[in-house]
Amino acid sequence: MLTITWLQRRTVWITMVGVIVMLALGPSLVNEWDRHQPHVLTEPSLSPQPQTEQKGGLRPAMPMAPSLESGPAQAYAMVAPMKQQLIGVKTEAVEKRPMETVIRAVGRIDYDEQRIARINLRVSGWVENLFVDYTGQVVTKGQALLTLYSPDLVATQDEYLLALRAQNKVNDSPIPEVRQQAEQMVEAARDRLQLWTLTDEQITELTRRGKAQTYMTLYSPIRGYVIDKHVFQGMFVQPEITLYTIADLSTVWVNAEIYEHEVPFVQFGQPATVTFASYPGEQFHGRVSYIYPYLNKEARTVKVRLELPNPGILLKPEMYGEVQIKVRRGTNLAIPEQAVLDSGTRQLVFVVRGEGLFEPRTVKLGPKIGAYYEVREGVAQGERVVTSGNFLIDSESKLMAATNMMGALGMGGIKMEQAQMGKMDMGGREMAGTPAQGTTPTAATTLDKKKGGLTLMLSTEP
Repeated sequence: MLTITWLQRRTVWITMVGVIVMLALGPSLVNEWDRHQPHVLTEPSLSPQPQTEQKGGLRPAMPMAPSLESGPAQAYAMVAPMKQQLIGVKTEAVEKRPMETVIRAVGRIDYDEQRIARINLRVSGWVENLFVDYTGQVVTKGQALLTLYSPDLVATQDEYLLALRAQNKVNDSPIPEVRQQAEQMVEAARDRLQLWTLTDEQITELTRRGKAQTYMTLYSPIRGYVIDKHVFQGMFVQPEITLYTIADLSTVWVNAEIYEHEVPFVQFGQPATVTFASYPGEQFHGRVSYIYPYLNKEARTVKVRLELPNPGILLKPEMYGEVQIKVRRGTNLAIPEQAVLDSGTRQLVFVVRGEGLFEPRTVKLGPKIGAYYEVREGVAQGERVVTSGNFLIDSESKLMAATNMMGALGMGGIKMEQAQMGKMDMGGREMAGTPAQGTTPTAATTLDKKKGGLTLMLSTEP
């Protein structure tokens, strides 16, 4: 009877010790067991979703981002709040903004080519008097420039006067053909004088005087400044010689070079502002008058021409200034340029999904205005995108995608820490001499746990 009681007590004590040991070692043993077991899908899926280990337990792998169609595979990235603070993650809301910026370029003043007059003769002769005799002189429209003696011009004047006398003699002729022929001769002689740059006033004066004028006076056709001169008193001149070049500086051109990506923002008639170091604090306003149809292949720029009024002739050709062209594209949905990861084939942003989860999403962008890109597709107003630390989040996303891919190939038991610690399993043989803590062997594993006089053995198969 005493022996039976003692045996019963011993059995009770052994059972109690076993229960205590199981309660103490149970969670860790379960974790070890789960880590070596095939993963069971809890939801219908085309491929297994492996589990990744984190402190305090296991968490499901991140889902693959469905919107990425090209480039490296990426998954949702999970970054703990403390880690976000360490890597400096910043976010900004996607919202509509007034897309305005200013294109700045260096401009150079040039003459308005439409306001330049080049003085040439259509007959040869000798310069008798020179009234405008130096470069830079101001001339007014109709001002006398020089007088010219031309034998050919004198002969043509005589022909015109002779035709007038013949017309007067046949005015009373009863034959209409004779009167018509005389009139035609007068018109032909008059046209020849006009082609040789005689004005209507000069021809009228010749008709009134009735005698050829030996010296012809040449007049300025515009008001401006003499910027080039190739004539001297007593010089023999011919039609191919440009005697004067006169420029009207009441309006000037400003040529500016803009970059290729700025060309779509500049349009004909767009207002512009130019400032010059010669006139600090003063602004000159003009408009874009022409965009050149070719590119400067060395500088990769396009020339844009501005037209500026020049009251008081303050602006001189060859002066340099700073050109500012304002660009206004209205109010559009925009994201900061720092949020965009551009691989060359796609533009990627990370959208905040809450609780440390970030979704990689491909976006279609419009032009870049200032520090923002116009958004055409990919994100909605009110969503938040990562603007700082997105490169590290991108790395985490690619790592999660690689882990998911390993799980889909049946390699979910291999952990990335093995590669980081320089350890790989090769048919049951380790390349490192000492097993790394926390690694998972690929061969059969036996775990022994001892507590007092009790030994618990757990065996797993891969």
